[in-house]
Amino acid sequence: MGLEAFRLDGRVSIVTGGSKGLGEAMAMALAKAGSKVVVVSRNLEGSHQVTKRISEATQQETLALRVDVTRKADVDQMAREIVARFGRIDILVNNAGVNIRKPLLETEDLEWETVIEVNLKGPMLCSRAVGQIMVGQRSGSIINMASMMSFVSIPGRASYSTSKSGLVGMTKALALEWAPYNVRVNALCPGPFVTPMNKALLENKETHDFFTSRIPLGRFGNPQELDGAVVFLASDASSFVTGSTLVIDGGWTAQ
Repeated sequence: MGLEAFRLDGRVSIVTGGSKGLGEAMAMALAKAGSKVVVVSRNLEGSHQVTKRISEATQQETLALRVDVTRKADVDQMAREIVARFGRIDILVNNAGVNIRKPLLETEDLEWETVIEVNLKGPMLCSRAVGQIMVGQRSGSIINMASMMSFVSIPGRASYSTSKSGLVGMTKALALEWAPYNVRVNALCPGPFVTPMNKALLENKETHDFFTSRIPLGRFGNPQELDGAVVFLASDASSFVTGSTLVIDGGWTAQ
């Protein structure tokens, strides 16, 4: 197997939460590897801006869609529209996510439910809608964006850690269910990255120093440092990889 196994020419990728941060970076990486890319977000204008940048940089065909991943009707319509446009779906990156940083005793029911809905129900709905298509094709790769906090945690992250731990469990179950159809399901588990979601952490010296002191590499990751991992899991280079978790955290969970 040569480097051509990493190419995604002719394939169709979906990236949820693709209008900024890690989602935008991964959508660009998939396009650079040869894939057509659908950028999905609740922010349609943001998705259009990202697809414009991707098209200009890669000359790949792109599509921007407004989708609330917690709404079944939105997700099912998304799948139908993409198949009508491109004829197939090869790669799904379940990246849309939220984080509410509060101790459990201060967390309102609605806040808890919001995190679980977006981070866990959303990937379930998207995987079910797209997985049905992939099973019919007898091919596909689903990449769930979990977190290093699927395995470790810190105070104030009860809802987030719960949602991301659940996502790893779902990844393993779906990998077993769909392996007979050559549909692979894996999880990427990033640590702290420089993203809009982490803006408050980066701008506060105390929290910034707290995080970097626990990262053996001594810094936050840059979004482009996920490029290789997402292309690997999306491509034939990982054709014998399913039900796995790939942690990219600067060494945090090695301790």
